[in-house]
Amino acid sequence: MGLKDKLHKLKLKYKDKKMAPAFNAIHTFLYLPNEITHSGAHVRAADDLKRTMNTVIMALIPCLVFGMFNAGYQHHLAAGEIEAVTSGFFSGEFWTWNNFTVGLWKVLPLVVISYGVGLAVEVLFAVIKKHEVEEGYLVTGMLVPLIVPIDTPLWMLAVAVIFGVVIGKEVFGGTGMNILNPALTIRAFLFFAYPTWMSGDKVWVHGAVERANEIAGGAKLDAISGETVLGSLAQGKELSYSASDMFLGFIPGSVGETSAVLILLAGLFLIFTKIGSWRIMLSGVLGALAMGLIFNGIVSADWISESSKFYSLMSTEFWHHLIIGGFAFGIVFMATDPVTASQTNKGKWIYGFLIGFISILIRVFNPAYPEGVMLAILLMNVFAPTIDHYVVQGNIKKRMKRLKLKTA
Repeated sequence: MGLKDKLHKLKLKYKDKKMAPAFNAIHTFLYLPNEITHSGAHVRAADDLKRTMNTVIMALIPCLVFGMFNAGYQHHLAAGEIEAVTSGFFSGEFWTWNNFTVGLWKVLPLVVISYGVGLAVEVLFAVIKKHEVEEGYLVTGMLVPLIVPIDTPLWMLAVAVIFGVVIGKEVFGGTGMNILNPALTIRAFLFFAYPTWMSGDKVWVHGAVERANEIAGGAKLDAISGETVLGSLAQGKELSYSASDMFLGFIPGSVGETSAVLILLAGLFLIFTKIGSWRIMLSGVLGALAMGLIFNGIVSADWISESSKFYSLMSTEFWHHLIIGGFAFGIVFMATDPVTASQTNKGKWIYGFLIGFISILIRVFNPAYPEGVMLAILLMNVFAPTIDHYVVQGNIKKRMKRLKLKTA
């Protein structure tokens, strides 16, 4: 008797028991369900929730692996142990085992805590409510470690995950019923509950504070602080990274958000597999470019002085906004969440454009938190049903007008 048959027997044995959801979850995670639909008309398709989630995870894996290398690279670079890479993706100084081990040592615990705590809460709610364990957390569990600073304390992440799963999803009825993206709910909780760990210029590079205190008694503190591009611009400093560095991802930042090229490839993969909405992605980019052009126009028209704290971000090339911060990652992986995004085609255009537009608006006018994509997506999650409502009502009015014309 194979493992699949043994698990299926256990599943049947504990069918009416309290822990049935746990056995069902293990069986469904490893194998396809044995049950099939026998009655009723339904659409036959090769995709299901598990395949959809696995496809998104496949798109996230390159960002995760690169993030591990980059975490180690930024750590060693800040310590003065290596020189900055000069040959892009093919640099031997970047793809080294030392860089990977540091990144793996710091990132893997974040992944384990995210999945372990999140799935435990999911199973607990399934047991209490006596329903199947939902698979919606498979993607959320991978997204969370990729959007937090590298040195986020594990206990802090565990508390945030519990909050995000319970308040962000379960209170609304579980997967498919939530109105806010769970991963961003977790990130928002971390930001507002523990702001000193989520922003500033010491949290994005592993060991930045310790290294700064070790080198010359802290005399080189600013030199190795490891602040992000957005953090630097928000303080009125000049851009210190080249466009190629920002596009490829050799910059400090959250684990999975730095490499725009890998995020772009992931977006194309999700569009090809019809998992992600190209309308939301494209309209989000257009919205960001539009807002960036407006700010560039304000600066070029001398409406704002160079002494203004907003000048650096306003004068940033409009297309640079696409490759710095977490904008690209948010548009590709979280704005396109099919549960919390708009469902109508016209609504997706409006929804995506407003996310891009508002993201850059918040980024420029909120120096305390220059990364605006998280707040923009959460805001539009709330308004997505309203957008769809008015789109549907507009379509109904058009059809009623056509009907009146025909009957007249």
